[in-house]
Amino acid sequence: MSELNDNDYGRLIVQGADRPGIVATVSGVLTDQGANIVSLDQSSSDPSGGRFFQRTVFHLPGLSARMDALNAALEAKLTGELELDFRLVEAKKRKRVAIFVSKMDHCLLDLLWRQRRGELPMIVPMVVSNHADLGDEVRQFDVPFFHVPVEKDNKAVAEKEQLNLLKGNADLLVLARYMQIISGEFLDEVGMPVINIHHSFLPAFMGAGPYQRAKERGVKLIGATAHYVTEDLDEGPIIEQDVIRVSHRDTARELQRKGADVERLVLARAVAWHCEDRVIRDGNTTVVF
Repeated sequence: MSELNDNDYGRLIVQGADRPGIVATVSGVLTDQGANIVSLDQSSSDPSGGRFFQRTVFHLPGLSARMDALNAALEAKLTGELELDFRLVEAKKRKRVAIFVSKMDHCLLDLLWRQRRGELPMIVPMVVSNHADLGDEVRQFDVPFFHVPVEKDNKAVAEKEQLNLLKGNADLLVLARYMQIISGEFLDEVGMPVINIHHSFLPAFMGAGPYQRAKERGVKLIGATAHYVTEDLDEGPIIEQDVIRVSHRDTARELQRKGADVERLVLARAVAWHCEDRVIRDGNTTVVF
């Protein structure tokens, strides 16, 4: 049975300094609490003083009622004895994913379509845009649409309105080709991870018209990158990337169409992996199980 369709599946995410006995300790705590481990993935950057990462899926009858006891047991062993960080998640609780978008609809509509089909384990509480163009299309998915214009002289006001919309209503924010720079103040206050998608031409072809300039340079590969957003713009921890080959026969318009296809796939994977707790951030890099 899928971990999303059974109330008694949980996920345990562990990270910290590597040392002997971590896997045995995790297994011991779960076994003592009556849990059965369904899958376990682990990785170490270096067995001698490196960083350790682990994602465990387990089944525990009556999990919701036993979360506090399990969390306390893990706190004592993992945090208290091994000085590790951990997250304990009920798999049935789908993450609430808010989406910011501007005028380009390909990533937005793909996410909404996949969510409606059950391919993405998430709930979409809202779509927020600095343009009103996509309102009717979003509402066809029964998702609330909010138009928050962003101008140079009202950016701080607009971000404050966006933050008010998000507060208490989302666990993740996805920038689905949202063509505005997110301020450091917004990131400080948003209180949730932010995922962005962009074409792979950065930093070579920044700004407007990247596909035309790529065509003029004769590029042979185009792709996309999904990453967590930091104050360093497009330099945050990378979650997923992909590329496809192109040739001199492709026009700039065809390059853009193929680029949009890759962006859709890469963003969908990144969002799915985040929602399934498969991505562990470690500084400016990620471990993806």
